[in-house]
Amino acid sequence: MGNPKAFLTIRRKEAGYRPINDRIHDFGEVEQTLNSNDRRQQASRCMDCGVPFCHWACPLGNKPPEWNDALYKGDWELAYHLLTATNPFPEFTGRVCPGLCEKACVLNLMNHEPTTNREDEAAIAEHAFNEDFVRVEIPQRNGKKVAVVGAGPAGLSAAYYLNQAGCSVEVFDSNEAPGGLLRYGIPNFKLNKVVIDRRIAVLEKEGIVFHCGQTINIQQLPEGFDAYVIATGTPEARDLKITGRELKGVYLALEMLAQQNRVLAGMEFKKDQLVNAKGKDVLVIGGGDTGSDCIGTAHRQGARSVTQIEIMPKPVAGPEDPKNPWPEWPRTLKTTSSHEEGCVRRWNINTLEFLGKDGRLTGVKVQPIDWKPNPEGGRPLMVEAGKPEIIKADMVLLAMGFLKPNMPELPANVFVTGDAASGASLVVRAMANGRATAEKVCAFLKK
Repeated sequence: MGNPKAFLTIRRKEAGYRPINDRIHDFGEVEQTLNSNDRRQQASRCMDCGVPFCHWACPLGNKPPEWNDALYKGDWELAYHLLTATNPFPEFTGRVCPGLCEKACVLNLMNHEPTTNREDEAAIAEHAFNEDFVRVEIPQRNGKKVAVVGAGPAGLSAAYYLNQAGCSVEVFDSNEAPGGLLRYGIPNFKLNKVVIDRRIAVLEKEGIVFHCGQTINIQQLPEGFDAYVIATGTPEARDLKITGRELKGVYLALEMLAQQNRVLAGMEFKKDQLVNAKGKDVLVIGGGDTGSDCIGTAHRQGARSVTQIEIMPKPVAGPEDPKNPWPEWPRTLKTTSSHEEGCVRRWNINTLEFLGKDGRLTGVKVQPIDWKPNPEGGRPLMVEAGKPEIIKADMVLLAMGFLKPNMPELPANVFVTGDAASGASLVVRAMANGRATAEKVCAFLKK
């Protein structure tokens, strides 16, 4: 490293978020950026550890010490080439990755001030596009044709690597534009869709053909391809089929999130089709990232109040997790930008019944619960810990995760990747899985 002792004198500095009173009135990205000098100073904090646990923790195998060094020295182009040697789409992960590498950073162990790898990654990617470092690379064709079904992060990753290996790649997706979860699940205030369009344009110039608005039956795949990659994700959300589920006002999270993104893209919906929180008391059921996205979207739509409940216990506060010590990912309390915008949060709450009048939701009956060890082992047992109560709500958003799809038996030339293979996970893991699947496809085709 150019300055091997910078971590001793330079404190961690994050770009932070736009002011709450400003950002809740639009869907622009909430995260700000540092100037290039501050960003280079933050990159200098990387210690170039003998054992880089950041590299170990990243599903893609990114090498932050290498590109942070280049960034610190002002060689942004080299930083981009080092970064994209392992990560095909750093502009995506630089915005939506939880930063597994940062939690495994030695500086996180020392003083809980890890190197700002995720922000550095995003800055490098943006600089590369602005300075025309992103080159269109058209490989020599090998005569093989591969179809990728699903244009989410796993499908795009597989398509990119297969194309670079020389295959002719065609991507099929049921939505009107590529991106999958990136486009229709993640709100614009976390990932502006222009960022996706910009990368898709590069992929198209490199020879990848996209067929959107086409639903493919994986048991009746299109003919004329040597291999197929199934990257259809986890389309079925976990539902809550209790009394009152049919009431108007109870929605799956993606019904709101996907529609809002489509509205921002210019699509129009009839008034009775809109899933909009304006003037409503909103209850979000589920404490994960999807639930957080619902909170932020509800605020921007003009919700009167937002409450989030979670059936599991409240995570431990603070940077350390006794059950998952460094360098493992700590399962600690997470407060997102959406939570900061205003939200009542409750844990150990079980949902009993949706209440309504004249077919419309008016409230939700819930009950405090607790968990005790199961004497037979396995999942803890849920026990009552308080009397049932009613939470006033005229909109409920179910954000309880997604079900892993059951795949039928498929021919030897069909490969399943991403969430379709593993169940719902992180964007960075889907991208890594897409790359690994592309390698398997190439090995199969060479045989």
